[in-house]
Amino acid sequence: ALIALFSTIWSLRRFDLIWVLTQGGPDGATNTLVTELYRQGFVYRELDLGTLQVDLMVAGLAWLGLVIWSQDMDVMPGTMDMSLLAFVVMWTLMTAAMMLPPALPMITLYSKTIRSARGPRIATFGSGYLLASSLTGVPAFLLAWTAGEIATEYSGWTTAASVVIFASAGIYQLTSLKYRCLQHCRSPIAHLLHYGNYRGRLRDLRAGAHHGFFCLGCCWGLMLLMIAFGVMNLFAMAALAGVIAIEKQWKHGERFAQV
Repeated sequence: ALIALFSTIWSLRRFDLIWVLTQGGPDGATNTLVTELYRQGFVYRELDLGTLQVDLMVAGLAWLGLVIWSQDMDVMPGTMDMSLLAFVVMWTLMTAAMMLPPALPMITLYSKTIRSARGPRIATFGSGYLLASSLTGVPAFLLAWTAGEIATEYSGWTTAASVVIFASAGIYQLTSLKYRCLQHCRSPIAHLLHYGNYRGRLRDLRAGAHHGFFCLGCCWGLMLLMIAFGVMNLFAMAALAGVIAIEKQWKHGERFAQV
């Protein structure tokens, strides 16, 4: 994992040199993930393929970061002695890893509405999406801290607290707010028309944050379960990521969400 992460960082830092001298040649000998992304998105203008590759690369790097981070940490309730800043960074990585792949159809559709400076504007949209995730890291930190205090100081209440968390998540899955947010994520065309009315330099950031908050509204009940499982429980994280993807992409996802 460390080798893959450092290789990606190296290719980002050396992109300009590789592109100017060889453009990934000869015969792909010096081609890297970053040069391939540039070629697909800006040379061939295959924005759908380029968007797919960038989305999966960012999600993959987020998973790598979480795997590396979890090596020195035991899975336990609470914030695991992380500061607020560290927790928010971890929470942002977690939401990026779990929610960016299911968001790909929306990002691709949004890219089709852009006529100029498409690469930077898509990146800004994605940044807005991740900004929404990072902002929810603060209340998540407070909930995790509370769960940790209960587990440490009032161990007899731990089971009851877990039941409350699971019951709250289950009840939310049946609410109209969950349904509305899930509808937005599954059929975002109406919101694309709304985003078309945004103006100014921050329009793409606003659109990304707006979509991000809707996605979090759809999934916050499932994300809440990470407080009970332990926020660095990678197995629970992967399982919930699968549930989120099924809800958003499967044709029976709305029914599945209520099971």
